[in-house]
Amino acid sequence: MADSPATTVAFIGLGVMGYPMAGHLQNSGWSVQVYNRTREKALAWQAQYGGTVADSPRKAADSAEVVFTCVGDDEDLRSVVLGENGALAGMKPGAVLVDHTTASAQLARELHSLAQQRNCGFLDAPVSGGQKGAELGALSIMAGGEADVYERAEPVFRCYAKAASLIGPPGAGQLCKMVNQICIAGLLEGLSEGLHFAQNAGLNIEKVIEVISKGAAQSWQMENRYATMMRGEYQHGFAVDWMRKDLRIALSEARANGSQLPVTALVDQFYADVQAMGGRRWDTSSLLARLQRKPSDNEQ
Repeated sequence: MADSPATTVAFIGLGVMGYPMAGHLQNSGWSVQVYNRTREKALAWQAQYGGTVADSPRKAADSAEVVFTCVGDDEDLRSVVLGENGALAGMKPGAVLVDHTTASAQLARELHSLAQQRNCGFLDAPVSGGQKGAELGALSIMAGGEADVYERAEPVFRCYAKAASLIGPPGAGQLCKMVNQICIAGLLEGLSEGLHFAQNAGLNIEKVIEVISKGAAQSWQMENRYATMMRGEYQHGFAVDWMRKDLRIALSEARANGSQLPVTALVDQFYADVQAMGGRRWDTSSLLARLQRKPSDNEQ
């Protein structure tokens, strides 16, 4: 399928991630059929990129060789994949369902089994890189599923990936994404505390970052977010609400497999504080705002 750019693919879910991802597919020569619960968003996408707007996930999946989904959570995913009007009902034998949603590993395994019953392939393939990565076509994709299914689908989604890997069997992609979010949560809290300390110590933040970003403390978040964090700008994509959803999934999985995640659990509660401050749609670097609250803010 990768050698035939005219091949039809479907993309279901045109949020901040899915909208540009589907655009990359259309711009790469695939014939894209899209579905979004808010039809106006789908029509706006069509006006920008072309392609076809479908009235249901089932109709979007009709005739598609690869069907992509990118929605909010387990419940959203079930609503667009299962049922009479779900994507699976419209998929032809041999087609592949690639789910980019960050969801539970349990649901990934369930959808894999249901896809097999229809002689279809399935990959759980969550992404990392945020809205900017989606727009630039520079996402990291971690997949779970069979190797032959991955080999068929990977050339298609390569148009918006800078890195992609088959991690393991069904569910492994979602488990890998949990590792990703666990690491980011602790890193962002550490960066926020470091910036907070440097500011209170009267240090020149730019000079501090210039030095420590060349050493062991270096991170993508440090280099790309410290300046906006210091300016109190928290409108850079992945929202606190979504991060708490992801951490909830990771913490639930940790309880099931016996992992201890004390820092993750603590940072999850810090994000709850940010939500209470009105930061539900702030991006995940907003942990600094929590530390910068005045004493009077804490008393409210």
